[in-house]
Amino acid sequence: MTAIRHIVFDIGNVLIRWDPERLYGRLIPDAAERARFLAEVCTHDWNLEQDRGRGWPEAEAEAIALHPDKADLIRAWRRDWHEMVPGSIEETVDILAALIAAGYDVTALTNFAADTFVEAQARFPYLTSFRAITVSGAVRLVKPDIAIYDHHIAAHGLDPKATLFFDDLPANIAAARAAGWNAERFVDPATMRADLARYGIAVAG
Repeated sequence: MTAIRHIVFDIGNVLIRWDPERLYGRLIPDAAERARFLAEVCTHDWNLEQDRGRGWPEAEAEAIALHPDKADLIRAWRRDWHEMVPGSIEETVDILAALIAAGYDVTALTNFAADTFVEAQARFPYLTSFRAITVSGAVRLVKPDIAIYDHHIAAHGLDPKATLFFDDLPANIAAARAAGWNAERFVDPATMRADLARYGIAVAG
């Protein structure tokens, strides 16, 4: 096995918590109605297009045209975005800092709208500590498309065989492995530490 030199972090639900239920639980108290809204109106696929670089005015207009009675709820997604990000997964932040302090080349590869990522960096300053970051909304590619993994490698000078990637979604892990990376699913910080140890990386703390 090639020794790991590059460690790549996903961000949402690895370093910062991401949960639309936090916002829409307030706006739509009825659980069944809220589930329908998130399954049929502001869906995963709808939001992924913003991660791919679509602007919010276009996204809102598209959804409102289909669901005019839900206009304010649709606009709340961007307007009250910070409510869906309640805070950090603190122990993962500690692991990030320890890896950087130990001299590993640490970068990030995230599906994130470009404007909300800038806001996230202002709110969570450790998101500026990576050597380099690929933000899907800026490059107009999204995971699990293989192209974004190839872009990250080429843009930031990584060796795929010496790269270890952590992401919370199985499809993104499978795509990273298809691109020639080592990759492990993030479950919780303890599992991340154990996975790092299997690759010969001991993390202080």
